[in-house]
This record gives sequence, structure tokens and C-alpha cells, in this order.
Amino acid sequence: MGFIKEFKEFALKGNVMDMAVGVIIGGAFGKIVSSLVDDIIMPLVGKALGNADFTNLFIPLSGQADGLTLEKARELGSVFAYGQFCQNIIDFLIVALCIFFMIKAMNKLSKKKAEEPAPAPEPSNEEKLLGEIRDLLKNK
Repeated sequence: MGFIKEFKEFALKGNVMDMAVGVIIGGAFGKIVSSLVDDIIMPLVGKALGNADFTNLFIPLSGQADGLTLEKARELGSVFAYGQFCQNIIDFLIVALCIFFMIKAMNKLSKKKAEEPAPAPEPSNEEKLLGEIRDLLKNK
């Protein structure tokens, strides 16, 4: 099964357990993933795009001067802060992939448990007695 198809099935199947695990893991690893995006991934992407600082990418809507930081531009009026939005999209995708891989690993473990053959049940007392009688009759 292809990776994209498997991810699509995961995202659309609506299993309550998968969603609960996703919420728990998303909350637990949210800060770690945000730090990964903010402190490691986005600076590298910004460097690759010519030292762009995504947190300060915006379009002024109220005639603010160029060269302002996002905070100062917001103080002076409305802005279209698309850089922060891009950063949040990358953050979401990383969280979604982490949850997907965790669920995939859990499903693989549960399949292995289901595939293991159950040990043969012990014979009942009646079967043991019948076996003993058969063995005694053979020896006579």
C-alpha cells in the first residue's frame, strides 16, 4: 500500500481510538514540534530562501512603512501576516506525520499480536481418560 494512500485512509477513517491517540500525542509533543519548526526547520528554510525571517513576512494593509517588524506594523494598523501562517502549516504537517507514524507503529504491533497462533488447548479430562483406555487396550 502506498504511503499517500495509507496516510489518506488514516486521516479519513474517523476511528475514535486513532483520534484520541492523536489528541494525546499532539498535546504531548506540541511544544517539541513547535520548537523543531521555530528553531530548526524555519531558520534553515529562511536561509535557503535568502535569509528570509518567516515570522516577519507580512503585507501592510494600512500603509505602514517598509522595514518594520510584524509587531510594530500591527501597532500601526492591519497586516496580512502570511509568514506566520506558513510556519503554522509546517508545524501542523509535522505533528500530523508524527501522529501518523505513531499510529502506524501501534497498528503493526497489534497485527503481530493477532497473527501469532494461539497455543493448542490442552486435552480435556475426558480425552485424557479415553487416551489412557486406548493405550491399555493396545497393550493387552
